[in-house]
This record gives sequence, C-alpha cells and structure tokens, in this order.
Amino acid sequence: MICSLAFIGGFKFAIKEKLFAFWGAVLVVPFDANSNDISAGLPVKMDTSLMEQAVKVPGVTHIYPFIVRPGILQSAGEMEGIRLKGISPTQSFPPGMSFKGKSLNFSDTSYSQDIILSVATANRLNVRPGEDLRLYFLDNGTPRIRKLHCAGTYHTGMEEIDRQFALCDMRLVQHLSGWPHDDISGYQIEIANNNLADTMAAQVYEACVAPPMASQSITDVYQGVFSWLSTQDTNGRILLFIVGIVALINLASSMLILMVDRAVMIGILKALGMEPRSIWTLFLSVSGLIAGLGILFGNIIGIGLCLSQQRFRFITLPEETYNISYVPVRIIWWQILALDLGTLVLCLICTLLPLLYIRRIQAAKVLGFK
Repeated sequence: MICSLAFIGGFKFAIKEKLFAFWGAVLVVPFDANSNDISAGLPVKMDTSLMEQAVKVPGVTHIYPFIVRPGILQSAGEMEGIRLKGISPTQSFPPGMSFKGKSLNFSDTSYSQDIILSVATANRLNVRPGEDLRLYFLDNGTPRIRKLHCAGTYHTGMEEIDRQFALCDMRLVQHLSGWPHDDISGYQIEIANNNLADTMAAQVYEACVAPPMASQSITDVYQGVFSWLSTQDTNGRILLFIVGIVALINLASSMLILMVDRAVMIGILKALGMEPRSIWTLFLSVSGLIAGLGILFGNIIGIGLCLSQQRFRFITLPEETYNISYVPVRIIWWQILALDLGTLVLCLICTLLPLLYIRRIQAAKVLGFK
C-alpha cells in the first residue's frame, strides 16, 4: 500500500511538473474557444501594467511574455515542422527540464540566432549542439529563410512538448513575423503552489485580465494529459482495496485458526469464570499486536523500497509510453500515517467477526476432548 501511494503520487507529480516547468501554471492569452491551441494567430500588445498587477496577486512568483509561431526546420536533408516558442531574456530555465549545451545568447542590440531543440527533434534532424540548421518561416504566404545555430537541447520526456516546440529569442520570432517589438502571443505565469493552478487562474483573471484576454490553467490546455492522470487515482484506489481485502482476510483467518487452536484454553478460562468480554479483550489485544507488527515491518519494507527507488531508480519505464524513464517516488508522510492508522482500525474491526466463535465454545465439550 505504501509503495502504491508513493509510486502513483510520484508519477502524477513528475508528469505535472514537466508541464508546469515548460509552460508555468497559468497562461494569459487571447480568448479562444479551443483552449488546447496555445499558438494564437493574432498578436496582442505587451501590457506592462498587467504584468505588474499579476505579480502582486498572492501566490504568483513570476510572469513572462512569450510568442508561439509555426515554422519548418531543415538540416542534413531532413525537415521537421515545429512551433517556435520565443522567450524573453529575463525568463529562467526551470529545474524540471534537463539541458545540454548552452543557453540562448541574448544580445542587447539584436535578436539572437540561437535555438534550443528538444532531444527528439535534434535526433530526427541529425543536429548536435554547436551545429547550424535552417529555419523556413511563412509570413503572409511569403517564405523567409534564416540560418540558426543550435545552442543546446532540452528534454522533458513529454511528447506533447518535445515533439512540437523549440525555444528561441522572442525578438527573432517578432522579426520573422513582421511584428513590432511589443507584440506577443501571451504571458505565462509561475506560482508558488502548482496544485492551485485552477484557483490562481481565476484570481489572476479577476485581478488584472480584461477581454479579449483570458486566463487559463495548464490543466485546461492539456486536458487529455490530466484526465489520463486522474485515472491513475482510480487505479490506485482499486489496488489499495484489493490489497486491503487480502490483508484483512489473512488476518481474520489467522485469528480464527488461533482461537480454534486455543479452544481448550478458552474452555478452561470460561470454566474458571472468566467473562466472554474479557476473553474477547485478550484475543483483540493479540490481534492488535499481530496487526501492529505487520504495520511496523510493512513500513520498514515499503519505505525502504521507496527510498531505494528514489535513490537508485532501478525500476524503469518505457518513456515513449509513460513520458518518464523511471518510476518516480513521492513520499507524503501524512498519507503513510493515515494509512497505518486506517489499517490498524480495519484490522481490529475485521477480527471482531472471528471473535464471535468464542460464544460457541462450551467449556464442558472442549474439556472433554482434553
């Protein structure tokens, strides 16, 4: 049970953090009925007052403008459709993304011609950090070609991100699109607690967003991913239920066997005048001892396995299927304490049924067998 909670919780947390690392928790973009499409067709003017007000909302840590525009990358005879995500020089790369090579070289005078590809895109284009490639960009039907330098590669493991996006200077995208320097696609907002993404999206909208702009959480943008993650909770509940039933049946059977084995002792205690309630208390304490020892050793083994997986990552996963190459672990101590307490209570309640056998034991009959 401990491993199930830690593995499922760690898996959900790791996948969510990958999305939050790339996009933040809340996006402020022009309203679109299709909330899954981040790349808005029309630009909006950068609003510094909106940015200043958004940062003042409790729980908001950073806000960054961004631009998303489609393009085609070509190298070594290979071509790949891509979405260019232009970022500002002030934006820092989060720890949830792994990088190799160099960061974008932002210049004070002109736009940077560096680009950061995902590992998957770089492999398909046969490009390595430090090599050059070409970008084909369509501006109102007119093709524009730029020679770019692959500064480095990033990797999240999320196909929805790695396969679609490349990072570059937002001024490069503005120049290729023919946009003024203050035209952007929207803003991404980072918050202190990513679990409150939906709540923070509503608070940001009330505090500083006005039509035609709208605020939405990443859970709205990637509804399919978060729906898939929610099914993991159902799987976890089913697994916990099955394991719990097996454990309770085993404990109840053990208590029944113990009482049958001690039937003569129960008969003697009854013959000596011991009340059935007192005998119940005796066997209930034995049941509590058995359950307590099981919980203790279960904690030692379960937490030990979780810590070992957290340290050595010896249980692996196919990344192309699960978006992560190993089983992540997230130990939440209050969950373990609640699990221990709930298990102990359920075990004691379950053992009350076998204790009804004590009422059927007649001292004269069992002592006759003795």
